[in-house]
Amino acid sequence: MTLTPSKLNTFLFFKLPSAFWCGVRVQSISNTNCVTKVKHKWFNQNPFNSMYFAVQAMAAELSTGALVVSQIKSSGKNVSMLVANNKATFTKKATGRITFTCNDGNLSEEAIQKTIATGEGQTVWMQSIGTDEKGDQVSVFDFEWTVKLKTT
Repeated sequence: MTLTPSKLNTFLFFKLPSAFWCGVRVQSISNTNCVTKVKHKWFNQNPFNSMYFAVQAMAAELSTGALVVSQIKSSGKNVSMLVANNKATFTKKATGRITFTCNDGNLSEEAIQKTIATGEGQTVWMQSIGTDEKGDQVSVFDFEWTVKLKTT
């Protein structure tokens, strides 16, 4: 089964409703790249009239996590995934439509293939960069994903 933006956005509605109601959406996904978007609105703002950091984190995490999910589905194996660590840097107020891009699908694929081959859990750091409508960077998020082969 190929993951599409529509399938992922439906998943958000049912399984991650806080992200859905904050306006987080998947725009595109491929084997190596995932793009998510979220628009600054009254509902997801902070007291400083910009997007609340946790809303940015939801969109950024989704851009990395969707790639991990896609690679797991492609493997055909029963692999668990979990965020072990994350770090973020904020460089500009996030207003307007913010786009988060992760180009690290190849890293998640390598980690999943290694965990399948060895049976040992693996970790991989994946980065998502948030930019505003002008193309200015507003934030950078790094997520450490753990993947482990489930035994039955």
